[in-house]
Amino acid sequence: MAKILVIEDEQMMLKALEFRLKKDGHQVLVASNGKEAMTTIESNQLDLILTDIMLPFASGLEIINYSKNILNRPTAIIILSAVGLEKTVLEAFELGADDFITKPFSPNELSVRVKKILLRTKS
Repeated sequence: MAKILVIEDEQMMLKALEFRLKKDGHQVLVASNGKEAMTTIESNQLDLILTDIMLPFASGLEIINYSKNILNRPTAIIILSAVGLEKTVLEAFELGADDFITKPFSPNELSVRVKKILLRTKS
């Protein structure tokens, strides 16, 4: 069972992601803004972070940088965003993101990508 942090400020999306990931057998923590997310990242050993780019208090890019470069954690990160701007996507990958899913997406696609990343990071 993987420990996953979902960071999303849109409550309906947050609940849907949490429900799907729990259904897939994961332990799920949630945060609805960047500040809350950073506190959770600091105090937990996570297997995966799913984060939106546009968030209150700290952006998804700041969260990637905080986890990967400031705390130096090996945690896998998947970006979820309707903002498909190439510059933003490239910056996310440069900071250490492992995957990018454009909203809207299917719950099945999310499950497959999460499973694939967790398999890759466990080996």
